[in-house]
Amino acid sequence: MVDFKKFSKFSKAGPRYTSYPTAVEFSEDFKYESYITYLNGMTPDRDLSLYIHLPFCRSACYFCGCNVVYTSKQSKMDRYLEYLYKEIELLSKQITDSKKVAQFHFGGGTPTFYDAASLDTIMEKVKARFTFKADAEISCEIDPRFFNEEQMRIFQKHGFNRISFGVQDFNPKVQEAVHRVQSFEQTKEAVDLARRHGIESINIDLIYGLPYQTFEGFKHTLELTKSLDPDRLAVFNYAHVPWMKKTMRKIDETTLPPADEKLQILKYTIEFFENSDYQMIGMDHFAKKDDELFLSLDKGELHRNFQGYTTKGGTDLVGIGLTSIGEGERYYAQNFKDMAPYEEAIDAGRLPFWRGVELSDDDVIRKSVIMELMANFQIDKRRVEQRFGIDFDAYFADALPKLREFIDEELVSIDERFIKVSKTGTMLVRNIAMPFDAYMKKHAGSKKTFSKTV
Repeated sequence: MVDFKKFSKFSKAGPRYTSYPTAVEFSEDFKYESYITYLNGMTPDRDLSLYIHLPFCRSACYFCGCNVVYTSKQSKMDRYLEYLYKEIELLSKQITDSKKVAQFHFGGGTPTFYDAASLDTIMEKVKARFTFKADAEISCEIDPRFFNEEQMRIFQKHGFNRISFGVQDFNPKVQEAVHRVQSFEQTKEAVDLARRHGIESINIDLIYGLPYQTFEGFKHTLELTKSLDPDRLAVFNYAHVPWMKKTMRKIDETTLPPADEKLQILKYTIEFFENSDYQMIGMDHFAKKDDELFLSLDKGELHRNFQGYTTKGGTDLVGIGLTSIGEGERYYAQNFKDMAPYEEAIDAGRLPFWRGVELSDDDVIRKSVIMELMANFQIDKRRVEQRFGIDFDAYFADALPKLREFIDEELVSIDERFIKVSKTGTMLVRNIAMPFDAYMKKHAGSKKTFSKTV
């Protein structure tokens, strides 16, 4: 029997490690000229991953941590597309034609807040400038409240093969508290629409830790979700960061479930899906056992980036649109968050690059270790040593003693070759990764940098 109250002590501020170094290390010290040099110098035979941010939503979902613009004005949305097309044109001139797109993703905001004709034009503009591989993964995040058959036909036309539906929770009281009322029937209609048009990989996003959520209530949400037969699921821990997101201030913090109940929910969720022929993939994802995510996990080839877990490792990720983030072999780069500087840059014939970070040799080594831990719940010390020419135990002499508390609680085991996270330890993998993070000392004691790990 797991003592969840005992593990509540690990509820502390920490990164989600969608990148390393994390976004709080991004700086304007990384200059535009350096970014362009990296784009021009991309390895020609490394595949390309494109992410396009469509930031608009009609109204706020209070739990949302994304960079969103709330509007009902079509003119504002159309103006954004004019600049997006110019950015695509500028970007294509900086990247060698030999690179092929292996992964493409629409994120938001609510991408399907745009009508079918607009989505069609975006894809036509992208495909006019970039060549897609025959087996490219092409996906979109969708709010089932804004999704229709005309949009789905456009996705089918352009070869979309993955769709992710946002659900969060089916409990009406929870939905009202987070300003996201969405019935099960509405969600099922959206899923069925995608299936009818040949989408074979459907993901559903859930969030635990929302206001008024309970263990018993979330069990019902899991049952309803299972009935939709998704191929993948993402079950996120709600990141309450009201100092960063003003809409989160509308949430009554006294209604949020305590850490021990959140751990109980997570443990049950893991067992529920693993007893339903899904496998836990990395920190917060699940996939059917015939899904390529599971097959990659089985081979130890799973990768993590800003879109979550992926089989498309070894790609250069380029972000397009407001606030988008890109990732190369030795850098992260982010576009402007605000519309005015975004437009000004493009009007001046420059990519709307704002800030980023160049990775040192130490960053590259620690990134490899942290991402391996986050993706595969273990570290092969010998493989790290061979790849980077280091003595693992000596290099990480600062980190290994900090794992002692996890070893004592049987959350981690260490032998001559492997550091392995136990089944219970997977619920606390963010905490277990933190000792390898060289930047955590700088943020020690800060309560307004990261969300809580539990």
